[in-house]
Amino acid sequence: MGVGAGLLMTGGTAQAATTRRVFFGAYTTWSGGAKGIGVGTYDTANGQLKTTGVISGVVNPSFVIESRDGRFLYAVNENTKGEVTALDARSLKVLNKQPTGGADPCHLTLDPSGKFLITADYSSGSLSVFPVKADGSLGARTQKVQHKGSGPDPERQKGPHAHQIVFDPSGRHAFAVDLGADAVFGYTFAAGQLKLVSTAKFKPGAGPRHIAFHPNGKTAYVANELDSTIVSCAYADGKLTPGQVLKTAPPATVRNYPAEVLVSGDGKFVYLSNRGHDSVAHFAVNGSELALVGHTSVGGKYPRHITLDPSGQFLFAANQNSSLVTSFAVDRATGRLTPSGTPLKTEIPVCVLPTRLG
Repeated sequence: MGVGAGLLMTGGTAQAATTRRVFFGAYTTWSGGAKGIGVGTYDTANGQLKTTGVISGVVNPSFVIESRDGRFLYAVNENTKGEVTALDARSLKVLNKQPTGGADPCHLTLDPSGKFLITADYSSGSLSVFPVKADGSLGARTQKVQHKGSGPDPERQKGPHAHQIVFDPSGRHAFAVDLGADAVFGYTFAAGQLKLVSTAKFKPGAGPRHIAFHPNGKTAYVANELDSTIVSCAYADGKLTPGQVLKTAPPATVRNYPAEVLVSGDGKFVYLSNRGHDSVAHFAVNGSELALVGHTSVGGKYPRHITLDPSGQFLFAANQNSSLVTSFAVDRATGRLTPSGTPLKTEIPVCVLPTRLG
């Protein structure tokens, strides 16, 4: 983003404070909702967030990503008639929208080439594939994959609910996490087409929500929303093998729902957001398993999304039910989190996207 106007004193030496851009995904159709995608900055010295504007007219952009060159943004429109929106990251103008053909898309990803985008449509339990044009806009949907399956939870698992789609570190396989089917489906992706090659089943009623891969490509961690667990999985050749299961929060009177799971860039630590317990669980990586280090209060209510900034120095939490985004400094040696900066007030934040290129 450039050099800020302020100066920081470090060891008696004045250094220019720098800021980087950040975008906030939010709900717009809820009571008290946002006007669109929030736009802001954060201070790279202390993680302090601030808002600078909004990209209005984007409906329920509950998850937002950027292209690898930082020129474009892509957001789901989490509605019954699901859409995905492409935007110019510089001008902040909408390029176009495309219908997903599914209901309530809640996650999306670009393939390693950047030439295709895939959405996970929650309510319909489906995946949708779109070509990305040279100008960043999206072509019409070219493939729709329908999941099958159900689970024992009568309210949440009557049918499949695709909650996330991500590629493994090698980029050779894509994985769709399905809360309703208690499964993670593995796909190859070639010539713009998904092809199912593996299915990892989880405990009935677990409700897998999100997955994060260790950078070594040999382990992955699955956050289960409905039974408040995290599962360490062995990984090889497009196949996940579930192993160690840990609770993500201590027993409490309030039910807990894990949301986001992520791995530090050096692969030493895993973090998970607990909605209900309202904390970030901190795990140390111990070979193929995890060891719980502790919990850090998130400083808000119902942290739907957490993310690390590109430097790995800060963790941001989008606290949906308190309309706050909180910042934490990360101790790179221990992985511990310390509140940093003043919480940012913004309407129903559910995703934080610190940009890679400023």
